[in-house]
Amino acid sequence: MNKSEKKIPIAILGATGSVGQKFVQLLANHPWFEVNELCASDKSAGKKYKDAVDWFLPSPFPERVGEILVQKCEPKLKSKVVFSGLDSNVAGEIEAEFAKAGYKVISNSKNHRMDEDVPLLIPEVNPDHLELIKTQRYGEGCIVTNPNCSVIGLVLALKPLLDNFGLESVNVVTMQAISGAGHPRVVNLDIEDNVIPFIGGEEQKIESEPLKILGQLNKTEIHFNNFKISAQCNRVNVTDGHTECVQVNLKKKVSAEEIIHVWNNYISEPQKLQLPLAPNKPIHYSEDAAFPQPKHQRDTDKGMAVSIGRLRKDKIFDFSFVILSHNTVRGAAGGAILCAELMKAKGII
Repeated sequence: MNKSEKKIPIAILGATGSVGQKFVQLLANHPWFEVNELCASDKSAGKKYKDAVDWFLPSPFPERVGEILVQKCEPKLKSKVVFSGLDSNVAGEIEAEFAKAGYKVISNSKNHRMDEDVPLLIPEVNPDHLELIKTQRYGEGCIVTNPNCSVIGLVLALKPLLDNFGLESVNVVTMQAISGAGHPRVVNLDIEDNVIPFIGGEEQKIESEPLKILGQLNKTEIHFNNFKISAQCNRVNVTDGHTECVQVNLKKKVSAEEIIHVWNNYISEPQKLQLPLAPNKPIHYSEDAAFPQPKHQRDTDKGMAVSIGRLRKDKIFDFSFVILSHNTVRGAAGGAILCAELMKAKGII
């Protein structure tokens, strides 16, 4: 964006929740977008944001945004670009109403992810899927979604393998941070000295969403990929950062050195376009067998990169490795903002 251009006014739906707060934090000083309107539940509507929100992020509260009056989640806003951090219990209908009213909706919620005409977008992986917007029945409006927080890190690691060597099957076991469960003062988790081996609906998302993202766009529809994925999901006592232990079978026989090479050299449209929130490198591989670790690498490259380590030959699969991604930055608000940046660069917004 040229210095003479004005920032694009945006609104945030579900602004007081955990994802909504992350949107506010990441957009507070964004070079292209300006937080103009905030929406939340009826009980928050009419209050200044600073009085309606239970701010729990460690960063300072953005004072300018704090003075904005919270509105109801109704399509009566001046801002035509809307980021949704709504709870899935209400997101589906509200997002559709906004799209029908001509708003560009970029959603972090699960409700529309698997709709056949909605892009399930990771900008480095499937930017061409934005073509699906043309098939939506929303007129000037549209809905674009980003994937599940664990899926984003997983697919960023799998994309170079698929492109270069082909994929037959994937097994993944996640160790997911507590921030992925929502607002820490609302969510009740018995996480101290514990591992919770179940996250409702998570395994189904990880087993299905990558097949859409890595599918082929054929004019007005996506032909899903057909490799097999098996997932087991666990909640662990980590603040931020999802760790995933992955095993893969490939279609070609390759060396570990070849895999590391394609990871280290992978770039895509966000890097070529130099989008503001794009990582310089989407993938960072560590030769140190003790890494990746959430405490040390979740913020790599603005929290937008996936860190990978421990690549090794596997006795059942071809290879095993460990990946780490920041679940509330890359896996939620940051990923959605990058989607909007790509849409801006392509003239969609």
